[in-house]
Amino acid sequence: MAEALARPDPDALLAQLEAEANQARRGKLKIFFGASPGVGKTYAMLGAARLLLGQGVDLAVGVVETHGRSETATLLQGLELIPLRQIDYKGHQLQEFDLDAALARAPDLILIDELAHSNAPGSRHPKRWQDVEELLGAGIDVFTTVNVQHLESLNDVIGGITGTKVWETVPDHVFDSADEIVLVDLPHEELLQRLKDGKVYIPQQAERAVHNFFRKGNLLALRELALRRTADRVDDDVQAYRREKSVTTVWQTQESLLVCLSAGLGSNKLIRSGARLAAQFNVPWHAVYVETPRLQRLPAEARARILRTLKLAQDLGATTASLSGHDPVAVAVAYARDHNLGKVIIGRDSERLWPWQRSFAERIGRACPELDVILVARHPDERESASPALSDTSPPDGLARHWPGYAWASLAVALVTVGTAPLVRYLDLANIVMVFLLAAVLVAYKLGRGPGALAALLSVAAFDFFFVQPRFSFSVSDVQYLLTFAIMLGVALLIGQLTAGLKFQAMVAESREQRMRALFEMARELSSALTNEQIADISERFIERGFAARSVLLALDAKDKLVRISELDTLPELDAGIAQWAFDHNELAGLSTGTLPSAPVLYVPLKAPMRTRGLLALLPTRSQWTAAPEQQRLLETSATLMAIALERVHFISVAQEALIQMESEQLRNSLLAALSHDLRTPLTVLTGLADSLSLAGPPLPKAQAEIAQAIREEALRTSALVSNLLDMARLQSGNVKINRDWQPLEEIVGVALQSRAQLMAGHSVQVLLPADLPLLYFDPILMERVFCNLLENAAKYTPAGSTITLSARQSGDSVEIILEDNGPGLPAGKEEALFAKFARGKNESTVTGVGLGLSIVRAIVEAHEGTVSAENRASGGTRFVIRLPAGQAPEVPKEVIE
Repeated sequence: MAEALARPDPDALLAQLEAEANQARRGKLKIFFGASPGVGKTYAMLGAARLLLGQGVDLAVGVVETHGRSETATLLQGLELIPLRQIDYKGHQLQEFDLDAALARAPDLILIDELAHSNAPGSRHPKRWQDVEELLGAGIDVFTTVNVQHLESLNDVIGGITGTKVWETVPDHVFDSADEIVLVDLPHEELLQRLKDGKVYIPQQAERAVHNFFRKGNLLALRELALRRTADRVDDDVQAYRREKSVTTVWQTQESLLVCLSAGLGSNKLIRSGARLAAQFNVPWHAVYVETPRLQRLPAEARARILRTLKLAQDLGATTASLSGHDPVAVAVAYARDHNLGKVIIGRDSERLWPWQRSFAERIGRACPELDVILVARHPDERESASPALSDTSPPDGLARHWPGYAWASLAVALVTVGTAPLVRYLDLANIVMVFLLAAVLVAYKLGRGPGALAALLSVAAFDFFFVQPRFSFSVSDVQYLLTFAIMLGVALLIGQLTAGLKFQAMVAESREQRMRALFEMARELSSALTNEQIADISERFIERGFAARSVLLALDAKDKLVRISELDTLPELDAGIAQWAFDHNELAGLSTGTLPSAPVLYVPLKAPMRTRGLLALLPTRSQWTAAPEQQRLLETSATLMAIALERVHFISVAQEALIQMESEQLRNSLLAALSHDLRTPLTVLTGLADSLSLAGPPLPKAQAEIAQAIREEALRTSALVSNLLDMARLQSGNVKINRDWQPLEEIVGVALQSRAQLMAGHSVQVLLPADLPLLYFDPILMERVFCNLLENAAKYTPAGSTITLSARQSGDSVEIILEDNGPGLPAGKEEALFAKFARGKNESTVTGVGLGLSIVRAIVEAHEGTVSAENRASGGTRFVIRLPAGQAPEVPKEVIE
């Protein structure tokens, strides 16, 4: 069947042309996508690049990681390489992609491997995908690679599957906006064989990878996620093509379901059937309800049932929508085509009122033959008690319920008859017919379809009885008047029904416009709010105007407790327990919800992109309050705007605090550096003078000699404190260069013990270092300071006679160095706080120092890519644990050993 094409909207066409023009100036991004390392993404990218090179395309290699794979390195030969940029970071020379050189070279195509890579500090952008964005903006095409575990939306899912946290991620919008995705797939058996053959990692790394990340279950799960994510991307491309070409037929490229709801009791069965089918097919599904003018006049009970049905569908995972229109079949078919939904689930209609009446399923099939229609049977009592369904086949509302409208319609016809009767001698009968038609149209416009139809019938009858010869009789002298009556009745009914329908559509459009304008005004005001109090004031005014309700906004304080933003806001009906439950479970609670529906207040969580930021408590002023689907959408959207505003204000305050802290830290470091430099010279002189007094002849008396020795010791102690201050200032400023080399740990420990021998004289020191401990890669001078500070700290905070033990052991890929004592231990809950600058222990009043020793220890260890932690021993005392990467020490040549 040929595609059904519709005339495109001019505004949409203009926007499309502008987007295409912008896209033409932008480079094209092609991503080679895989499930895990080793599937051949880089190999496929280089193969595609070489084909283009043979076609004369100007290309260059920005950065490609071969990981020692010979096949990849072979494909790289002969390609132009843009030299990498050298970045000095903490004494190391790091190689990174040179963005400026690539922009200056400006090839037609550039190859950028590992899109999720984090650039070294000092680069223009923190992430490599941001470098790629700038290249694309300059009109340069880019080939790149990425694994499924690096996608931001799947990062947590994959971390839970593999047990490995991937820290380098790519935002999903980068992946989704790529011009082309190439899936590089490889079965898990072949990938494991490549690992064994050493084609992915070197043998030692490959063996470790097989037992950790590259397990069979992990590879199967990653492959499924990669295939699904690629399929989702292809489905988005199909949808974009359908919108671009204005395709109106349904393409069943992906299994998907549409459940058409009714206002009757059988709708819950439809929802559950749809949820079961969606789970069996493992496909997305939608649930829609179409509100026609007749269904809009349903009683409050029926409308509340519709809301509960839509909520049930949403809870079961459906995408729900409440639509409006005159013809429910046309609206449902349009929705299915817009969302490319191939299967429609409909409740089986009740008995037909007329033999020629078509069921809703038949009407759907005639309107959209490409749809698969699934009929779900209703329970007998559901069919009998069902309210008007989506098929809109229920009988009209009874006269007893809407008698005022019909009475006004009858009165209007009577008034027209009385008003035109005296003019029968002056007006032609055709003009009197027009007056009756006008009355029927006005009645339909003001009172609706039913009264309009009655007005049309009464107008024909009144015209026949009072104005057609013979008058005051329903008989006619001319048979042609029968045609006049038929045309008059048909025109009155047609125009009246069209008028009522247009009024309904105008009312719906006006309601939508009011909601959109209210949301726009709220978003505009919230965008300029700088405090939580301003957000609360704006939100309360919007809720009062849009929902006729009082409200209170609750936000998180510094201790993550829900508190009222403004103490002036009073809502006595507010229940703190329900509010806390709604916040903790991130669900609606209270009025008209599934949790404590009898509560007078509705509690709405404020869900922001990062986390739930607070709660909106809403108390309607009306005694009975049921939110229509449109109002529910409005409430959800407004709550999202409030949450985003609260999160924005929160991050503004965090940024301000961080800026103040950085400036304070910088000022303090500058002050420490200046003081340290200025104090070292007089302290050195003071130490020298004390030594001169001690060595002067003749020897000083005992009292004077003790004074000179005390002066010397205090000067040395103060000099050590000043050195710590200077070291911390240098570490914080990043001016310390680390000269790392492979060193035996025992030598550094011995030097540290020797330099602190006098301080450790009153303690028992045990050193337990295994003979097979590997060499470590560190700066010997800085690491000596680490052990000196740890030993000095242990000596200060433990009583004389305490035992201090220093041991080490290899644990996996790291070496643990443990220093423990049997002293009084650490203050409870302050294990981490002790590593802060100027932090002191419990007996700080009797211990000298400024509290920088442990802070310097942590700074030096972290500069060596290690960690340090403190804890209390179960048997009493303190334990400090330093973890340093073990690495692979170079082998000593045999000739050197011999």
